[in-house]
Amino acid sequence: MSAYSREILLATSFLCSSRGSMQLLQLHRKLLQRCDITEEDFCFIVRRCPRFLLVGGPAGDGRGLSEDCTVVAKTSLRLCRSYGREEQCGGCQQLHLCKFFIYGNCRFGRGRKPCKFSHDIRSGHNYRLLRECTLHELSEDDLFLLLLQNDPTLLPEVCLHYNKGSGPHGCCTFQNTCTKVHLCQHFVQGTCMFGLKCKRQHAIDENGRRMLEERGLSGDIIRDLPFIYRNVHHLSAAAAATSPTEDIPDATDETVDICLHYIRNSCKFHTASDGFLKLICEQRTAQVDSTDECRRVHFHLPYKWEVFDGNTWTDLQHMEDIERDFCDPSKTQSSGDRPVDFLTMTRDSQRVRRLSTVSSVTKPPHYMLTTGWRWYYKGDQGKWVEYGQPDDKNRTTSVTSRTLEETFLSDRTAEVKVLKGQREYVISFTDMYQRNPKHNTKRKVRRRPRFVSVAEVVKQVAQ
Repeated sequence: MSAYSREILLATSFLCSSRGSMQLLQLHRKLLQRCDITEEDFCFIVRRCPRFLLVGGPAGDGRGLSEDCTVVAKTSLRLCRSYGREEQCGGCQQLHLCKFFIYGNCRFGRGRKPCKFSHDIRSGHNYRLLRECTLHELSEDDLFLLLLQNDPTLLPEVCLHYNKGSGPHGCCTFQNTCTKVHLCQHFVQGTCMFGLKCKRQHAIDENGRRMLEERGLSGDIIRDLPFIYRNVHHLSAAAAATSPTEDIPDATDETVDICLHYIRNSCKFHTASDGFLKLICEQRTAQVDSTDECRRVHFHLPYKWEVFDGNTWTDLQHMEDIERDFCDPSKTQSSGDRPVDFLTMTRDSQRVRRLSTVSSVTKPPHYMLTTGWRWYYKGDQGKWVEYGQPDDKNRTTSVTSRTLEETFLSDRTAEVKVLKGQREYVISFTDMYQRNPKHNTKRKVRRRPRFVSVAEVVKQVAQ
């Protein structure tokens, strides 16, 4: 998404200054006041950029922008809980900041006695993380709003017992002393039918205000909390339901498979021409004629890189070189003058997709040219290590690439426990991170295929 960095920054700032979310049409109009962006590019950004969550319908239906859509600002950044407890965190990937500074009410920040926690979003540790997430140009207020609605540890929960029963406090036995927020759950979810006649609170009452002020939240944040909680609800619901192939880095288009039988010259719907091997040997990437009867893509390689020119998907040149780079988990883009960004699947401002044959774990071992997916985590020295293989200290994980691939294909929102030595970790497919629950640290995870050269395809097909 580097080609749209300015537009993404502006859109994020607009959302944060508008209580974390905006109607799609409203956001588009605001962007047009600051930059020249087409409707097509705008829809592409809000659909594909992990900074944004679309709620309520598609961004566009071919007749213009949807009036029913809301855009919610999203980030994977969190506060480091170990830092907040004054514990060593071991070089984590989370922000080291004072929680009350984010709330806007740190009493040490205003007095003579300095706060023992950082109030500097541009410290070496914090600024590196903000740059990595392209949030370093946001204002403090915008960043704090973004954190409030995305970090589940910052705000108290909405009281579920308040929303049950018929009394003024529902079934909540703590009533006015409850440390959770008393708000109408249906209002938070955007489904309350009663409006002003609702018996449940649609705003923070005096008891709630006192409780939140005691926790350090400023009056401005408390005023906006009902709307922030609505965004929190949308983000939580999306995290539980979204398929990772739409949001995670390194996603490829797995809705369309390349026909295994066609590569082996055995598709019953179409037989490859006698010149097929010659085409492969010459390393041409033009698609061989196919028939509409086969539901899979007919292509002479087990992978296919395409770019969307605004009307149709067309083949990318130097396909084997792009594939070679993509198979290296340390690389985030291909080489060359016009690189493909593997994290956003774009080239310049154009969308890119990768088609492939089915995953090798779905077929018996003797099937040729299936796609062998490898799973990696980022090691201590920045080196990517495949699951199940020894690291630089000769330690191996309890799960392998095959185990993870099988689990991923059966449930793409699953979390997998993994042991390495005496330490236990949790791999989340939703955001592609490996977390250490004890120390609250995390490492990036990547899913990349095993590289298959054109020469190897020729050899296997000729057997």
